[in-house]
Amino acid sequence: MLSYLDFEKPVAELEGKIAELKNLSTEEEAVPTEEELARLQMKADEALRDIYKKLTPMQKVQVARHPQRPHFSAYVKDLFSEFIPLSGDRQYGEDAAIQAGFARFKGTPIAVIGHEKGDDTQSRLKHNFGSARPEGYRKAVRIMDLADRFNIPVIYLVDTAGAFPGLGAEERGQAEAIARSTEKCLDLGVPNLAIIIGEGGSGGAIAIASANRVLMLEHAIYSVISPEAGASILFRDAGRAKDMAQAQKITAKDLLEFKVIDGIITEPVGGAHRNKEQIINSVGKEIEKFLQDYKNIPPEEIRIMREKKFLKMGELEN
Repeated sequence: MLSYLDFEKPVAELEGKIAELKNLSTEEEAVPTEEELARLQMKADEALRDIYKKLTPMQKVQVARHPQRPHFSAYVKDLFSEFIPLSGDRQYGEDAAIQAGFARFKGTPIAVIGHEKGDDTQSRLKHNFGSARPEGYRKAVRIMDLADRFNIPVIYLVDTAGAFPGLGAEERGQAEAIARSTEKCLDLGVPNLAIIIGEGGSGGAIAIASANRVLMLEHAIYSVISPEAGASILFRDAGRAKDMAQAQKITAKDLLEFKVIDGIITEPVGGAHRNKEQIINSVGKEIEKFLQDYKNIPPEEIRIMREKKFLKMGELEN
């Protein structure tokens, strides 16, 4: 059953009515005509389009966090073959919030790394809601080292509210692990592509998003801090998250204008969760294009291209 966000109430009412009419018993009441159902469906579709044409930044935050939005495992299952997950950082242990391994994309060997949030209570607890600990980032570095050694491109699927801020994570060097992972992304001699598929939160996101090309799904968000946390710090009021989201410029459209990202992947009307097959196919097309664009480029040139991309951010034009 589809979960509706609070601003989708008009659509929820219309689609609820459609479902109710479809379930009417022919013995108890008159069956609605196909024309009636088509009219209601058209009205619901129009309402959905109108709502998603003018989403506020805070509403986009809600869409990016939608519990039914496809996560890392869904993309890996449908886009890649022969996926072999690797576990552990060879120092402390395994962190399920970051999934990483090697696979094939249409026959091409690739390394794939990403945050997994989980789809139900049990899996969300297992994956810590996508908030990684230091061992997760050290595992990512281990996979990137292997990819670099064997000349294998790296794909990152980013979806996290941020790195885990717990005491144990801090004791084991959370900040250093994030910095090392970011450094490794920037130093790779193989091409790397990062796609923000949901939330891109703080250093926990950029640790695996410092890539040759960074793309965002249309309703994803990418920011230095969550709107709630930012509002509690700057405004002393977490309830002003809506104002914070507006000020942060965290949407794909804003970040493309600032040249923080390189492109936007259009989502189905109503968000990625309404048509998972369509959005996964769209992501697949971007991966295919990226691999073709960066084919046969020498390692040193790849590093220079990446360096120029990041140094150009924030430049003022005369």
